[in-house]
Amino acid sequence: MAENQSDYELVKSFLQGSESAFNEIVNRYKQKIYWHARRMTGNHLDADEVVQEVFIVLYTKLKDFQFKSSLYTWIYKITSTRSLNFIKKRKVKELLGFEDKYDTLVSAGTEIVKDIENKEKLNKLDEVLQKLPSKQREIFILRNFDELSYEEISKITGKSVGGLKANYFHAIQKITELMKSYDG
Repeated sequence: MAENQSDYELVKSFLQGSESAFNEIVNRYKQKIYWHARRMTGNHLDADEVVQEVFIVLYTKLKDFQFKSSLYTWIYKITSTRSLNFIKKRKVKELLGFEDKYDTLVSAGTEIVKDIENKEKLNKLDEVLQKLPSKQREIFILRNFDELSYEEISKITGKSVGGLKANYFHAIQKITELMKSYDG
């Protein structure tokens, strides 16, 4: 029955105390959130961590949601923000040398999982995406993998459509250049 409810009805039910309504929201969006976070962070373990954060934020902040955008757009904005924050934390940790042996083992394990899960071309694309500046990566992912329009991406990122198109253009150029270096 909950599958037939709109996002608005589910949020309203949740705010009236229905945990099953929140569970339906989670079920409705968890796969899309995971894959967006996965493409942003570059691996399964980091994506899982981001997804958990997103659902915690969603659970605590849903009462503040105003329906000025779609629930889908709002959740994607949270996912993008959390993914970018996660990447920044990871870079700071790496820069300061806080990686320990456990982290190295987890990273190695993640690479093995990636090899099993993906074909060679997808692995190359994942590596190339991680070399892009985070904003270009985000726009490329939202545009190509999540198939969002520039207008939807603008609502998520708060950036102008013109700026997004420019970033997307630069991302495509960089990806093309980097993919050639893998093939050559």
